[in-house]
Amino acid sequence: MIQMVLQSYSEIRGSNEDVEAQLIFDQERDRYQLVHVGWSNKRRVYGCVVQMDLQHGKIWIQHDGTDIGIANELLNRGIPKSDIVLAFQSPFKRQFTEFTVG
Repeated sequence: MIQMVLQSYSEIRGSNEDVEAQLIFDQERDRYQLVHVGWSNKRRVYGCVVQMDLQHGKIWIQHDGTDIGIANELLNRGIPKSDIVLAFQSPFKRQFTEFTVG
């Protein structure tokens, strides 16, 4: 499911064709990223858009640079809140979200 979600995000094209969406899947360690790489107006573009890991049967969202929220996309695809950890939130703050604390 993580790979499918990241694949769909990688296909969204911005206004700059010189920036490539790259998928990085480390299936051995269950780490998954979408990064942007390229050039825009003579400036280097490189950055992580989304990083998710699988840990102890849960999806840990390490970074979310999307407008919609990658957790919402996972929910829309049937992943329950009890299987999603907002790892970019501090452990203290996670208890106040609707998602699992990890």
